[in-house]
Amino acid sequence: MDARERILGGLWGAVVGDALGVPVEFQSRNALLAHPVIDMRGEGTYQQPPGTWSDDTSLMLCTVEELIEGFDTQRLGKLFVRWLNSAYWTPRGRVFDVGITTRQAINRLSNGAAPEQAGLDDENSNGNGSLMRILPVALRFSGSSTAEIVNYAHQSSSLTHRHLRSKVACGIYCLIARALMSGRGPADAYEIGIQESRAFYLDTPYSSELSNFERVLSGQVGRLPESAVASSGYVVHTLEASIWCLLNTGSFRESTLRAVNLGEDTDTTATVTGGLAGIYYGVSSIPDEWLHQLARREDLGRLFENFHQRLESSTPDEAEGEC
Repeated sequence: MDARERILGGLWGAVVGDALGVPVEFQSRNALLAHPVIDMRGEGTYQQPPGTWSDDTSLMLCTVEELIEGFDTQRLGKLFVRWLNSAYWTPRGRVFDVGITTRQAINRLSNGAAPEQAGLDDENSNGNGSLMRILPVALRFSGSSTAEIVNYAHQSSSLTHRHLRSKVACGIYCLIARALMSGRGPADAYEIGIQESRAFYLDTPYSSELSNFERVLSGQVGRLPESAVASSGYVVHTLEASIWCLLNTGSFRESTLRAVNLGEDTDTTATVTGGLAGIYYGVSSIPDEWLHQLARREDLGRLFENFHQRLESSTPDEAEGEC
């Protein structure tokens, strides 16, 4: 499988996961057990047509657009402000879903806060709002060193989620995604990702956060029963759930539907899972009927192809992160 298949798989996979989850966001696991999502549907929580994606994808698309030019948190912050205030990169011209922490941070950006100081850094501000959009950073810097890819993930997270826990979750996710990009299978990619994470985060200030990632870093997440896998908006829950779904399924379709049907924060769990599954299974594994229903499909296609072409044309120095 070539790099294009994996890059486009990750990006389209994240959008598809988001759109699958939007109509049933906040529904309980028991409710979805009785009426599971088995295909793309509409209406539901936000009364949107099938194929509608949420803030998860919008902010990811802003990140993709910015990374085509390089890596500049000032430019990324301006795109986030444009999304919230002017509905930029929305599926249908309206912002209908935004997390409280994300909104507060982007309002701080609007008021002139430095991008990497805009995100809230208290312990209660550890929702999954930066993890949901971090995938393009993993793809853009998949050829970089561990320190570089993690530091870029931390900088990107800081625009909305500046607490160490959110940064660490983004770093772990990016390292797993990088291993998948290299052609590793899910179990190997998970093991490589956590080995690299344990080594990088061993020192202060990150070491104080490792107890919160004990289950992830143990290498045993895949062996948990479903009843032990939470799917709330807490960043650690989303990271665990996405890894669990990838490790306990055998196709892109199965992975994303498993994520949605865990309930609660269905769109983000499926976005984060869809990104990993898309990298591993490739864009050709994503059901055509899901892709064809996505809002602004042609716009998405152009953006994603431009992103891939930018990565393909990167110089060796740029591939190491010197954008």
